[in-house]
Amino acid sequence: MNTQTCMNTQTGTRLRFTKMHGLGNDFVVFDGISQSVALTPEQCRHIADRHFGIGCDQILLVEKPARDDVDFRYRIFNADGGEVEQCGNGARCFVRFVHDKCLTDKTTIRVETASGVIEPRLLDSGLVTVNMGAPRFAPADIPFAAEAEALTYPLKVGQHVIEIAALSMGNPHAVLRVNDLDSAPVDILGAAIESHARFPQRVNAGFMQVLTPHDVRLRVYERGAGETLACGTGACAAAVAGIRQGWLQSPVSVHTKGGDLVIEWAGQGQPVYMTGPAVTVFEGEIEL
Repeated sequence: MNTQTCMNTQTGTRLRFTKMHGLGNDFVVFDGISQSVALTPEQCRHIADRHFGIGCDQILLVEKPARDDVDFRYRIFNADGGEVEQCGNGARCFVRFVHDKCLTDKTTIRVETASGVIEPRLLDSGLVTVNMGAPRFAPADIPFAAEAEALTYPLKVGQHVIEIAALSMGNPHAVLRVNDLDSAPVDILGAAIESHARFPQRVNAGFMQVLTPHDVRLRVYERGAGETLACGTGACAAAVAGIRQGWLQSPVSVHTKGGDLVIEWAGQGQPVYMTGPAVTVFEGEIEL
């Protein structure tokens, strides 16, 4: 697959890529170990464009680690070109990619991200479990403008005040419980929450419908990408928010448009474990 772009200064070279998805949340993955990869925001937007580029929600870059206690470094770029801290569905695709490309023979790896170290594990079933680390609730850690930490916060959006949970899963999340997910105004309200002034680095807006104490439906308006078919960190944030408020009990099956994730969390200070699939769609080369 070839297309003309100005992705870096090495004209005439080609980059190998792999198209992957986790529950329909799709990625273009570049091996930055065996080839040199340098992407600008403009180049990322071009790659992510579904009409003129390859098309994806996020671009994932595999790099050598910058520290001795991890196996790889993992960078994530949203479709709008901005680099972000974390991506749960991408983390599952990451471990599948490095294993399939024989970059490691380990089934459990330690991966350095902009928000800390995560530990994805490839299961015999083909599913991937990721230790996503412990959620953070202090407003300064999210970041979120609030005087003190609380289970929920009132948030004025336009002429309305909604109640949200706010937390970090390595990236910022706002979780809103709704009665009917199908009729929830995800596009309009999600965009307003994403860019709300109280979230200085913007936020992923999750809309959660509780079905049972162990089952929820979820839609997420992702920061820099819009609504996606699934959001791994969003599923973690929704399950954690629901458990903290007494609506849910671990484990929680999170049903998204793209499929299901299982989230486990033992409570305050404990890591969140996410289990789900990671699928390779196709491979190709893009000419620079």
